[in-house]
Amino acid sequence: MSVFRRIINLVKKPEPAIVEKTPYTLSVGDIVDISFSSYTVSGRTFFPQRQEVFLTLKDGSTIKYMQVAKREKLNLALYEAIDGRLEDISEVPTTIEMDGTLYHMGEQAIGTAHSSGDTPFSSSDERYLWDFESDDRKLLRIEWQSGQMMLYEGEAVLPMEVRIIQS
Repeated sequence: MSVFRRIINLVKKPEPAIVEKTPYTLSVGDIVDISFSSYTVSGRTFFPQRQEVFLTLKDGSTIKYMQVAKREKLNLALYEAIDGRLEDISEVPTTIEMDGTLYHMGEQAIGTAHSSGDTPFSSSDERYLWDFESDDRKLLRIEWQSGQMMLYEGEAVLPMEVRIIQS
């Protein structure tokens, strides 16, 4: 190797290391396998005050949603949208009974959400959230923004069940 080439190698910047994606850093276009089903991330909503990401996942005509909350560890949950409504959002009850399952309110939040891609709420306005959990570990989530309401039902997902394939 010539002296000139050695000098170039000393001065040349090293290539940046490839940062491996986590469920929290997934973006639109990434592919994720959850419990042996592959989904494309088609939308991402970030709630900075809660350190939470709510992803819209598509597999053909099937649409699911994954909640990734950054706490002491990553808490993952997989949801499906369900039909339903509430009479008044100012009076959301602390317990909700649905299909024989009693849900208890765990968290309630109000704040700005930043959306990109295909999401249930396209704007980044103030959003209201209510998270419920039943005794048998089923989850219920209510989101409200600008007069529109979405209800989701789901369950927790273990991190080992999620495999990320970068876009």
